[in-house]
Amino acid sequence: MDEEKGLTQIYCGPGKGKTSVAIGQAIRAVGHGKRAIVIQFLKGRATSRLDYLNAMEPEVRLFRFEKKDKYYEDLTEEEKKEENLNIRNGLNFARKVLLTEECDMLILDEILGALEFGIVSEEEIESLIKAKDDETELIMTGNVVTEALKNAADRVVSLEVIK
Repeated sequence: MDEEKGLTQIYCGPGKGKTSVAIGQAIRAVGHGKRAIVIQFLKGRATSRLDYLNAMEPEVRLFRFEKKDKYYEDLTEEEKKEENLNIRNGLNFARKVLLTEECDMLILDEILGALEFGIVSEEEIESLIKAKDDETELIMTGNVVTEALKNAADRVVSLEVIK
């Protein structure tokens, strides 16, 4: 694991499994005595598939800033405005985590979706990458990744369903 210390990784693509791969990396990190923070974006509060991570606290901590119980795409325009503020709070929290070096691994699950919806900018995500120290591993997931973010990352993995 030491040879991968401090990498910025992106798991993207139309397929399923991006979150699972990222969480697998967190579990692997815990096995090496590391601590991970997972911040989920665009999953809605109703998503409880990762609640099993609560059993791994304090080594793995899970945060969701959204307040609505439904998926972002299903919200009214007014609800989206409210959730955009909540999502931006999550982005600000991610920045704080990186600046205070609160963990060894930070996973921003579906942050690329927040970029796709125009809630956060490419520049803001690039500034997160620049804010991390050499020791912290940063993992981001989402369907679509921009060329600039591909270039800023150390590793980009695309997952797709073949059959």
